Amino acid sequence: MGGESTTRTAPRSGGASKGPAGGRIGQRLSGLAVALGIVLFIGGFAWGAVVYRPYTVPTSSMTPTIDAGDRVLAQRIDGSEVRRGDVVVFRDKTWVTNAAVVKRVVAVGGDTVSCCTNGKLTVNGKQIDEPYLPKGSLAEITNIPTVKVPEGRLFLLGDERQGSLDSSAHLTDAASGTVSRNAVSARVDAVVWPMNGMLKRPTGWETLGSLSQPGPLRLMAGAVIAGAVLVLGGAAYGPIAGLVGRRGRSRTEPAGAR
Repeated sequence: MGGESTTRTAPRSGGASKGPAGGRIGQRLSGLAVALGIVLFIGGFAWGAVVYRPYTVPTSSMTPTIDAGDRVLAQRIDGSEVRRGDVVVFRDKTWVTNAAVVKRVVAVGGDTVSCCTNGKLTVNGKQIDEPYLPKGSLAEITNIPTVKVPEGRLFLLGDERQGSLDSSAHLTDAASGTVSRNAVSARVDAVVWPMNGMLKRPTGWETLGSLSQPGPLRLMAGAVIAGAVLVLGGAAYGPIAGLVGRRGRSRTEPAGAR
């Protein structure tokens, strides 16, 4: 016993834990973050699928607000929710057969619309400022006679007034170019391809009444982005905690005999 050494060597693993990196609380929080992130990410897309419909606009009649070939998201709405200044999606077989049409509402039931006064559209005797029109263009190239919009119907124009086949091109129809509110299925909220974002508020119409409120698209996008951040952050916790732990042990471990 006199010559037996009592010195013990450190384990080859350096004392590293075989369990998951990071403390129990950190692991639980990271798991919770991933779970919450998945809910927000999938929920945001599911919410969007219920509330919005995608459309591809085939013509340039809404230029520069929406160009030909642009992909838009339109909120599903009832015709009773339409307000002046809205860009809406509707179907009317007297305009186009078996195809959706995208135009801007410039007058609703009970309004009197005419054009032009000093190059501006006139609704209920008020000249409307329309900054969304092509720069330097008039509100209408050809004059629109005074039209009294029947109750429950809408008068719609394209933002590219010169070439748009809109209500002004259907004035000889039985309904004087107007469209039923019930024909509207959605209101355009944003151009998503190219990513031009939310449509600007048509503030020129505020003198005639309240405007439509934007849909929940920003909230949906926020939920999807927040979900992605939480999933990535939670998934990265383990590797980051393990890396930090290894670096900490390498700095504090003494250089003793092994």
